Amino acid sequence: MALAAVADPVLAAAHASLTGPVQNPIRVPSPIKARAAYLAYRTGAELARIVPEPVAQPAARVLGQTLSLAMPGRRRQVERNLRRATAGELDGLALRKAVAETFGSYGRYWLELFRLPDEAKGELELDIVGFEQITQGIEQGKGVILALPHVGGWDFAGAWLAAQGMPLTVVAEPVEPPELFEWFAGVREALGMTVVQLGPDAGRAVLQALRRNEVVCLLCDRDLVGDGIEVDFFGERTTLPAGPATLALRTGAPVLPTAVYFEPGGGHHAVVMPPVPAPREGRLRDDAARVTQDLAHRFEELIRAAPEQWHLLQPNWPSDDASNGSGDARGGS
Repeated sequence: MALAAVADPVLAAAHASLTGPVQNPIRVPSPIKARAAYLAYRTGAELARIVPEPVAQPAARVLGQTLSLAMPGRRRQVERNLRRATAGELDGLALRKAVAETFGSYGRYWLELFRLPDEAKGELELDIVGFEQITQGIEQGKGVILALPHVGGWDFAGAWLAAQGMPLTVVAEPVEPPELFEWFAGVREALGMTVVQLGPDAGRAVLQALRRNEVVCLLCDRDLVGDGIEVDFFGERTTLPAGPATLALRTGAPVLPTAVYFEPGGGHHAVVMPPVPAPREGRLRDDAARVTQDLAHRFEELIRAAPEQWHLLQPNWPSDDASNGSGDARGGS
């Protein structure tokens, strides 16, 4: 039975936030561009695996910074996000350096993802604060929801959790062409993760994972569908996905705001915050709004700790659309 057909408003709300773009569909590239993208990622992955480690990380950062010069719209978006995250303190040369650091960090993210299947065969090391929040959640028997912003190297932390013997389900945005998504999913599955594509079956798959008392990871600082909960986020009104809040209200699973930061020299540092309070107090929509707003404030704290590692390159606020002259508020990967 399809999840949307279940006569449960909380379940339906969770489903709506996990069924994929409806109001703001992701733009599908031409077959030629899609194929080129697929080949580029595959080539990049093969090169990343054979380049020696002392060369790989600096090269990835320089490559990310260089490629950003061909993406002026995304550079402007990163500038806006950095101003938000730093309350306008960055400007001029300092802002330009921070933008370059962001794209360098993004390059490192891809390098690590490409190299992780090989590195995960050995021992992964993660400096993590708040790991007991996850284990305590598992002990309660209702599963755990890790809610993450697009900060640092979240795939590394997922591989680390899987290596600890924790079943892990991640929801991934579809990309074109389909074989590129399948390849990305294969990389993450090789790391021990169960990958669920954002779409009609995602809500049901996530609920089933929580009922099996597993860990679910949701990257949720961007509203892909466009029908999320309105919140105040870095001093501006926008929407964030309702999924984490509605799932918590439905299942009792704790929502743990989490971020994974890159450290100089190749290390990683993770922070798992205490659960966002999610008691039922009244109407579903009101409860979900309260929980999502609390989560937004937790995200602000996590992002401010390393704003140059915030890999949010797409418009995310209504004012971004007006400034950038683009209606593609949720598109992109």
